[in-house]
Amino acid sequence: MTTRQLLEIPFSSGRSGAGPATWGQRAIWDAVSRLPAADAPRYNIGTAAPIDPGLPLPVVLGGLEQLLHLHDSLHTRLLPDGAGGLRQVVDPDGRLAVEVRTCPGSTGPGSTGVAEAGARLHEELSARPFDTAEQWPLRVGVVEADGLARYVSLVLSHTAVDGSGMNRLVADLTALCLGSSPADLAELREPARQPLEEAAFQDSERGRKRDAGARKQFLRKLRLGPARLFPPPAPPAPDAPAAPFPNAVLRSPALPAAVERVAAAHRVSSSSVLLAATAAMTARLSGTPEAVLNVVVNNRFLPELTNAVSVVAGDGLFHLPDATAEFGDVVRRTHAAAIGSYRHAYYDKLRLSTEIERLAAEGVPLADRSCVFNDTRELVPAAPEPDGGPRQETTLSWPVEFEPRPGLTYALDALQSPEALSLAMTADPAVLPRPAMERFLYGIEELILTEAHTIGADHSGPEPQA
Repeated sequence: MTTRQLLEIPFSSGRSGAGPATWGQRAIWDAVSRLPAADAPRYNIGTAAPIDPGLPLPVVLGGLEQLLHLHDSLHTRLLPDGAGGLRQVVDPDGRLAVEVRTCPGSTGPGSTGVAEAGARLHEELSARPFDTAEQWPLRVGVVEADGLARYVSLVLSHTAVDGSGMNRLVADLTALCLGSSPADLAELREPARQPLEEAAFQDSERGRKRDAGARKQFLRKLRLGPARLFPPPAPPAPDAPAAPFPNAVLRSPALPAAVERVAAAHRVSSSSVLLAATAAMTARLSGTPEAVLNVVVNNRFLPELTNAVSVVAGDGLFHLPDATAEFGDVVRRTHAAAIGSYRHAYYDKLRLSTEIERLAAEGVPLADRSCVFNDTRELVPAAPEPDGGPRQETTLSWPVEFEPRPGLTYALDALQSPEALSLAMTADPAVLPRPAMERFLYGIEELILTEAHTIGADHSGPEPQA
């Protein structure tokens, strides 16, 4: 029988202060605050993994305490200022709760009991929203067995960290638990801005110029694309409740190798391959020759943000004419267009929204921004799959339904999972019913596998199998 206890890590003498929220903090806080409470946990950023061969629990707790000293975002709260703004408050002290589950009679970190207990614990920690005004944005769970910590779960509010920041967080915690000191870690990398420092930069002359330039580029592209991609849905019946948005997940063991092969052949990033296939299927299913996608960007082009454990949120507007052309050509043009979108995705989203509203009120034609693409691979470490091993065939599942999201046609996430690449799609069923969602996801897979097959097998491995 698994037992549970709640421990607390005392934290004191940390950095403190208060100031305006960063653009990233504000953008995510705004997005989450508009969601129903049951939907908000989807924005949590989490990872879980076994600790092999295991560590004494005090070592893990000590590493977590040092982690709080390294990264201010972990002990920062966000509070509305009463005038429509948002402030961040960095607490100098407090306590971090750690939930510990103990599995008796275990045979080690890879035992079924540890893996199942860890998966359950991670699911529980991930399923709750954060109160960012009252709580620190970090939850920790540990599974203990045979006297050692065997499994760890980290769940953070997205207002505190993005995928790149989560990678740095995991790397730092691992190093601290293995004996490195915060000073050692500081010597190994470029200094990173803390959130209050980032907010100060954004309010500086250089930050304001960067914001203005990025918003100018976004608005320029916004005038180029079609006002609508997909045909408008039929009006709902009077008093009919809004239909929930289905979520489909395609899990493809063949895609990881195929994506890398196509990327290498065309000298582009693997993310550009997935973005190109998404753009192509958007154009094919919508019946338009071009695609406009709102691309979620973890923007780390500024050196001071490369190693930051924070949220650097931005949306890049990606516009691709002739998206139904030969797929290799689409891949190459996608890469070139995407780089420009990424570089101009660091801006004040609140100011941009105000400008878009003004243009819309003036009757200026603006592009459809209802299709969203987010490549999270290699950003958030994948949790081990609890089913005991990868399946060899592509599968499509419908795990959940979400509350309707006004203004969204679809949101497509590329997800990292062991031995496979997963595509998770949530869509408005009035625009993309379930059969269309299936065609969309299988179409992405087919485009990439066909291109990889055409390129031919290289010398590093077998041909990807559909």
